[in-house]
Amino acid sequence: MLRGTAAINLDAKGRLTMPTGYRDLLIAQSDGKLVATIDINRACLMLYPLSQWQIIEQKLMLLSDFEPGEAAIKRLILGNANNCDMDKNGRVLLPAPLRLHAGLEKKLMLIGQVNKFELWDEALWQSQMQQDLDIARALDFSSSNRLKELAL
Repeated sequence: MLRGTAAINLDAKGRLTMPTGYRDLLIAQSDGKLVATIDINRACLMLYPLSQWQIIEQKLMLLSDFEPGEAAIKRLILGNANNCDMDKNGRVLLPAPLRLHAGLEKKLMLIGQVNKFELWDEALWQSQMQQDLDIARALDFSSSNRLKELAL
């Protein structure tokens, strides 16, 4: 399970070093093979272990190439998907177009999301966190069965 938040850096070659706590898990889950793609709703990247990406890919295959909305989603997610394998030092090279989409420069945040990571520019992440906190504080938890069941 991928969870937690880690502050990491992007080097001059466009590589991040995966925190050591995740390396063994990623090697066990997917032999260190990862797939990165854009998030179509936010300025961040999604970084999947290959085993989890294959589940997403199966779902994307079910979308129509003839329905414009579904075709657009397939094109965006699959068209931007890149293999980003971890090297023996735990480094992952992110392609330049993906870095550009998410505005990734030097300081990054790696956010565990159970089956994938989100990869954010640190300043954008701080802004997103504040937006999420504002939304969460305004929520009426009693209006959603799923939120009521969460009962933190």
